[in-house]
Amino acid sequence: MANIFTSSIGKKVIMSISGLFLILFLSLHMLLNITYIFSEETFMQVIDFMGLPIVTIMVPVLAFGFVIHILYAFILTLGNLRARGGYNRYAVPNKAATDSWASRNMVVLGIIVALGLILHLTHFWVDMQFAEWTGGEVANAPDLMVSTFGNVWVTVLYIIWFVAIWFHLTHGFWSAFQSIGLNNTVWFKRLKVVGIVLVTLIMSGFTLIAIYTCCKANGFL
Repeated sequence: MANIFTSSIGKKVIMSISGLFLILFLSLHMLLNITYIFSEETFMQVIDFMGLPIVTIMVPVLAFGFVIHILYAFILTLGNLRARGGYNRYAVPNKAATDSWASRNMVVLGIIVALGLILHLTHFWVDMQFAEWTGGEVANAPDLMVSTFGNVWVTVLYIIWFVAIWFHLTHGFWSAFQSIGLNNTVWFKRLKVVGIVLVTLIMSGFTLIAIYTCCKANGFL
């Protein structure tokens, strides 16, 4: 059992599985949040649903997934730099697969994603879930959306974050599957296409929400 967590292959598999779990979360998160564009009432129903105990209990699980993913990214990066003097985050079928801009800059992208996550938590999680847990005043979700994205510069920072996540995930999606064994050339091509389409839909949804709310808050809609 210890080898699963300490071996090179085991680390890559754990990181891959945790990354795929987080992509699933982002998919659901975007689908729930995009209801804000179509109906504030439906959006509030979604917020109420997110406050149910059965959903709230998933927050620590999600946080654990993030911690594991970041921890193993750090461990693998250090290991690769020490062993090869370079960076190769996931197992890939050939050198050409790692020659994309995203694959060469996964560390930088990961740092931007982590900083964006901190920004997001301070804007939403602190004023909602954390406030509820600590007995504080819980912010109204639609008002919080407007106050956050009503600031054009904050919206720009979010869009930069979304772009970084797009690059991070389009590479991470297929390379995660490579690490868990789907490493033949046929599946490699399919997974790259599926990853690009899926991640583009997810991040386009988040970007649309941010731009729509910014326009609404500033009187353009």
